[in-house]
Amino acid sequence: MKRFPPLPALHTFWVTAQCCNFTRAAEQLHITQGAVSRQVAGLESHLGYALFQRQARGLSLTEEGRAWQLCAQQVFGLIGDAVEQVGERHRTLQLKASTCVLRWLLPRLLQWQKERPDVPVELTTTVDYSVDFRREPFDAAVVYAPNAEQPTLARHLFDERLTPVCVPALLGSLRTPQDLQHQVLLHPTRDERDWTLWLKAANTQLSPPTQRHHFETLDLAMTVASQGTGVAIGDSALIGEDLKAGRLAMPFELRVPTGMGYYLVHPPGTEPSVGLIALMDWLVSQAQQSQQ
Repeated sequence: MKRFPPLPALHTFWVTAQCCNFTRAAEQLHITQGAVSRQVAGLESHLGYALFQRQARGLSLTEEGRAWQLCAQQVFGLIGDAVEQVGERHRTLQLKASTCVLRWLLPRLLQWQKERPDVPVELTTTVDYSVDFRREPFDAAVVYAPNAEQPTLARHLFDERLTPVCVPALLGSLRTPQDLQHQVLLHPTRDERDWTLWLKAANTQLSPPTQRHHFETLDLAMTVASQGTGVAIGDSALIGEDLKAGRLAMPFELRVPTGMGYYLVHPPGTEPSVGLIALMDWLVSQAQQSQQ
């Protein structure tokens, strides 16, 4: 059976070979110059040949030393990769998302944890639509932004398309958009711009007094609509789970794009981890499937 060289001595040799100087190697390894010299000499004794030529002006690698330098580079490169990959399995990814995308995102993250328990994800929700990676310690975020101003390094999930949503029990009383005149309209914004955009596209004008309520977020308006309180304007891309469960229904086919979209982003200037790349690829594929 072959006797493998001692790994600590091989690592000391590798560091020394990069600078060909015992003193600088000692500084990098945080040991004494004498310890470096002894470990290299011990490795040479184990191998049976010299790895360095000791000269008055310093060290130079022998032919065998150059061969071992390449081997050590591969060995410690593999060890470094293994440390990163194995360690990554136990690190929880930190993901930020606005509450408006939660209806779509949360069921998929639950499915992800079933399929990939080795890549745990912790979700932080907020009413904020953006992320500042300089101040916020997240690995990735789902942001809501204009399609014309796509964030840097963004992965597109889906575009926002507005359509009225209500409980299935109201479908019989909503034959045409004009029938909305007799319903309570639930607005996700105080300025009512979402309903205004959809009604204009539907070539429909409602006369006052139409009953209405205003909410802080689109998600909250759709939640209230699922309780049968009125008709909300919702994002058709986000309500797939509600449609399957029968909590919500879409009375009309018209879906109006707003020019806004949802994007998956990670901190610029950083290389995503293996686990984060897998999560992002999976979420993008889920978004594509949900749009089919």
